[in-house]
Amino acid sequence: MDTNLLITAFTTLFVIIDPIGLTPLFVALTPGATRTERRSIALRACLIAVGVLTLFALFGEAVLQFVGISMPAFRIAGGILLFLTALDMLFERRTQRREDKVEAQLDDPSAFPLAIPLIAGPGAIASMILLGGRAGGDLAGIGWIILVMISVISVVFVLFLGGSLLERALGRMGINIVTRLLGMLLAALSVQFVVDGLREVLLNVG
Repeated sequence: MDTNLLITAFTTLFVIIDPIGLTPLFVALTPGATRTERRSIALRACLIAVGVLTLFALFGEAVLQFVGISMPAFRIAGGILLFLTALDMLFERRTQRREDKVEAQLDDPSAFPLAIPLIAGPGAIASMILLGGRAGGDLAGIGWIILVMISVISVVFVLFLGGSLLERALGRMGINIVTRLLGMLLAALSVQFVVDGLREVLLNVG
């Protein structure tokens, strides 16, 4: 398995899912919950997100082919989507939208809005399809990418369990700084996806 692809997969998914940025929202979504209740909500949310992202890693490219969208075209579109997400992170617009979703919470927030769209959102789904495409249809490679995704969501789960501690340790300013640094990294990764897509288009034309 290509080590560079695994590093890219972990970095992309970690930045897109943003476990550190999600943790204060998890705390806000579970006010007054006991430690056991928070653990159950966190576990359900993470398992649902893993299931959704696994489906897109395995079948996302097939769905694209069915509707007549090539992988290079989706890679370019996905790169642009991730770049817009990076801009939102840099200018704090994504945090505001997430907080708006928190205000519209249901009694059990594990499926919505935690699993979808906060963990397995459009950016994470697009990333899984793009990364699965870069694996070239190799089931072993896709399996490794799914394991990387599970490792990132495991970080989400651990941080959810210690959410109140992390929020106090970093503070709002610390979380904003981390989010903006991750946004800069995501911007560079998104440009790379666009460059890869354009390269494939030019090779096919040539």
